[in-house]
Amino acid sequence: MQTAFYAGASGLSLGIAYGLLVGNGLAPVFLCALLALVLFFLRPSWGVFFFCAALGVLRVGDVVVDAALENQLGNEVVIEGRIIEEPDIRERSTRLSVETDSGARVLVIAQPYIAVQYGERIRAEGTLGLPRRFETGEGRTFDYAGFLERRGIRYELSFADIERLDVREGNVVIATAIAIKHWYLSGLTQSLPEPHAGLAGGITVGDKRGVGEDLGDVFQTVGLTHIVVLSGYNIMIVIVLIEKLLGPARLRLRLAMSIVVALFFVLMTGFASASVRAAAMATIATVGRATGRVYLALNALILVAACMILVNPRLLLFDPGFQLSIVATWGLIALAPLIEMRLTRITERFELRGIMGATIATQIAVLPLLLFQSGMLPSMSLPANFLVLPFVPLAMLLSFIAGLIGAVLPFAAPIFGFPALAVLEYVIRISEALASFPLSTATVPAFSPVVLATVYVLLIALVQSRSAAQSRPS
Repeated sequence: MQTAFYAGASGLSLGIAYGLLVGNGLAPVFLCALLALVLFFLRPSWGVFFFCAALGVLRVGDVVVDAALENQLGNEVVIEGRIIEEPDIRERSTRLSVETDSGARVLVIAQPYIAVQYGERIRAEGTLGLPRRFETGEGRTFDYAGFLERRGIRYELSFADIERLDVREGNVVIATAIAIKHWYLSGLTQSLPEPHAGLAGGITVGDKRGVGEDLGDVFQTVGLTHIVVLSGYNIMIVIVLIEKLLGPARLRLRLAMSIVVALFFVLMTGFASASVRAAAMATIATVGRATGRVYLALNALILVAACMILVNPRLLLFDPGFQLSIVATWGLIALAPLIEMRLTRITERFELRGIMGATIATQIAVLPLLLFQSGMLPSMSLPANFLVLPFVPLAMLLSFIAGLIGAVLPFAAPIFGFPALAVLEYVIRISEALASFPLSTATVPAFSPVVLATVYVLLIALVQSRSAAQSRPS
């Protein structure tokens, strides 16, 4: 049964990858279906593999194409539609995901800080085009079109002028969650100065807009980008802290609290897809650590990942965040326990040994993928994570208190915000100091996806052999 499960997940992934890279014609579907029918009676696991491969190829479809918009590519056009995601407000622009009445989705790029909200209906005028690949250096290209297609977006409307139509068509629950998030962020701005308020918003609810490009570059240089966004690791360390506070409570209660915390973070981010993924991965990793049943957690990880790519096949190849979440969660589940067992000289007080083990494990797990994606090798990543990560739960807790107090009692906000300010200042200073070291980051030339796959196959095989050796009775 276990072999068939892994075969099905592998077949689905390879089928989707084939459909995205080569095409989703009926010929490969029929071929895989025929092989599945023949092999099912001879080698059932291979039959499952080819059946799921056929399903994967068949699942890949095209994004919605609007014939009228296709004829206007390169021209000035006017579109109407509703904003289907929270506006992405940046320093130089505001990016709106808009769905037209025909069902086509357009990324509207407008001036920064325009007053529009999720669910609003707008009219936009600008230059219509298709997103294109662009060079990222060291022989790498980023498939921007594929990246947007994972959200169903085919078109891009640049230099757009926006007119609000005073009509709301969004989901009430999502709109309410986004409103709560903005209320909380406004409290942070009352309690903390910049860039501390922006960092607090990033680590607690995944808000990136206030960090700024300079500080963002610092975190990227020292390998701390994952704390700026609401990653599965951020959520997991909060869950671990709560479990420690619950102490000897029953396992079911601790797991229930873990799920409640994960759902709370999803709510506070307005049900953003990245936070849903992060919460799912954090819950899986926590269940694995709490129960000690690594294989159960790994199976859950595979199942969740398979369901995600079945719902949205383009996540597999065109969403770097999804890919990093998968390998980082695998590292936390399978690799962290092995490393933690060898860190006997590090104290268990304040969860230092666990944090160090998890830090090393996630760094090892994501490094090949990060090098493949960006080519950046942050040499200061390990000391930065070791010095900063133990303070992230405290920073999240104090920032959350500062945001609530700032929203409810603005006149008292700076007083209650001072503890959060002190911890966030420490995080910023350590990051800037390590980023200033010579050779704090290096670049690696582009390499083949085959090399990447080979590295992960060898890494997984090594971890499995070590785990099997540990599980044998001495």
